[in-house]
Amino acid sequence: MTVPVVPKKISVCLVAVPETATGVLHGLYEVFSYVGSGWEMLTGWPPGPRRFSPRIVASGPEPFHNSVGLPIAPHMSLEEAKRADIVIVADLAIGREDETRGRWPEVARWLRHQHAQGALVCSVCTGSLMLAEAGLLDGVEATCHWAATDQIRFRYPAVQLRPERVLVSSGVEHRIVTSGGNASWTDLALYIVARFCGEDEARRTAKLFLFGDRSNGQAPFAARVRPPQHDDAAVTAAQVWIAENYGSPNPVAGMTAVSGLAPRTFKRRFEAAAGYSPLEYVQSLRVEEAKQMLEASDSGIDAIAEEVGYGEPAAFRRLFKRTTGISPLQYRQRFRQVVTLNE
Repeated sequence: MTVPVVPKKISVCLVAVPETATGVLHGLYEVFSYVGSGWEMLTGWPPGPRRFSPRIVASGPEPFHNSVGLPIAPHMSLEEAKRADIVIVADLAIGREDETRGRWPEVARWLRHQHAQGALVCSVCTGSLMLAEAGLLDGVEATCHWAATDQIRFRYPAVQLRPERVLVSSGVEHRIVTSGGNASWTDLALYIVARFCGEDEARRTAKLFLFGDRSNGQAPFAARVRPPQHDDAAVTAAQVWIAENYGSPNPVAGMTAVSGLAPRTFKRRFEAAAGYSPLEYVQSLRVEEAKQMLEASDSGIDAIAEEVGYGEPAAFRRLFKRTTGISPLQYRQRFRQVVTLNE
């Protein structure tokens, strides 16, 4: 018997010190906890093949409070965290007059050790100050919160600061990644997911957590939920057929013929089993297939419309916008590349 290979989990160490703000720390923890499994949990579709194992690490394993009194409960100490695949320093509550040179010596040593072992070391916002203090940003490009630029330039002049950028990947094998202001943690999270699990998984993560432009509401992020399980064999036969023939003309007639039922009986049983009318089911399937093509291919929108079953591109565009709230072109621009390094 062949035993399936289960990819190892990707270890993520989230560094916590008393200056750490908990919003980003816990946000990163939640996102990495749900990569892969969250999509299956909410939509019913299979999970991604690789998952992360996030842990909060600190000087000691004991719980403590940060500088504004919020609790932080580490999973392990720095000493216990021997080797990580990814290390992230979240944003720090550091004032412009606060001295950082000579601060966090234990954490700085640990960060250097992790990087020397091959870890991807990242920061969010003012977390760049800790990476700079550890010497990891010497001679490499980096970004930070715009308000911390003077601090870094004065205290760590060897850093090649690029404060105009949101995300910077640099260093040997691009194993140093810094992000800008507080909200840029979502850009960093998507970059890491894309780098370790692929762009498809990054797109699913963006849709799951509504990362990105929300000016058109939630509809552009919504995915087709997996139809409920049922035991109607005739309806199952129709679903199997349409999955391979969604672009065919008269798809509902084709489904009905495959089911072997009279049209009215088929419609009634299909709605009861699948939760959609046959036409709604076909339309949702076609739109979802079109989304995949818009995300992953360079095909023209008219060609995609024809491939999913619409000889009239205008009809496809109307259906797509009614379903997603945006045009096919806007959808492609939004989800074709969810990770941008702003090179």
